[in-house]
Amino acid sequence: MLEIRLRQKNNIVILDLSGRIDVNSANLVEAVGECLRDGYTDILCNLEDVEAIDYMGVSVVVIAYKELINHQGRMKFVNIPAHLKGVFAISGMDRVIEIYASEDLALNSFKEDKAIENIKRMQLRRRFKRLPIDLKIELKSKKDDSSGCLNVEILNLSAVGAFIFGCDKFKLGDEVTLKMKLAPKPEVLELEAWVVWVPDKGVQPHEYPGIGVEFSNISAANQQRLIEFIDRNISFSPTD
Repeated sequence: MLEIRLRQKNNIVILDLSGRIDVNSANLVEAVGECLRDGYTDILCNLEDVEAIDYMGVSVVVIAYKELINHQGRMKFVNIPAHLKGVFAISGMDRVIEIYASEDLALNSFKEDKAIENIKRMQLRRRFKRLPIDLKIELKSKKDDSSGCLNVEILNLSAVGAFIFGCDKFKLGDEVTLKMKLAPKPEVLELEAWVVWVPDKGVQPHEYPGIGVEFSNISAANQQRLIEFIDRNISFSPTD
């Protein structure tokens, strides 16, 4: 039987696992699901007290790992005992997951990942032009399409994100769906995005209520549509 104890450090959930990881270890998948529902996407699995893992147990770990990755999360592993490393090697898991010898090294790796991610994100944003614009859109929650704002405005648009004004129904990390029309094409463009910035009403009253979003799962075709629309209109707008 797999026992799981949860603790937290620096917004990272540490799962201290003990016992056996096998076909009866669905509680690992459930624990990861609970973390996601609570807004935690960085998970460190401590296997120091795991007695055994069989191939069905490896499948359970893979399911939990994929669930987290599919939600843009990270799962890393620490303190894998010597008697378990053979199973991870034979199954090929050791070529997929990140394994650390100590908890401190593992926790620091999450910080390094985020630093690198922020650098890459800034580099990506600089590659694309930003278009000041007044574009009416429909904005809804991805999880509950009855929640949202039907008549809001994009004031700043790029091929990787946008600033949307006129809606105060979302918070950082929320997943949203945008529907818009990019003239002269009549069809509706639907995009998924994450809320990555919310202005402070006291500090930035002129940008409130608004949100900054970063497009997610955007197809190459839709991104190209955005680039072409921005290129057509950028010469008529002031640049920064």
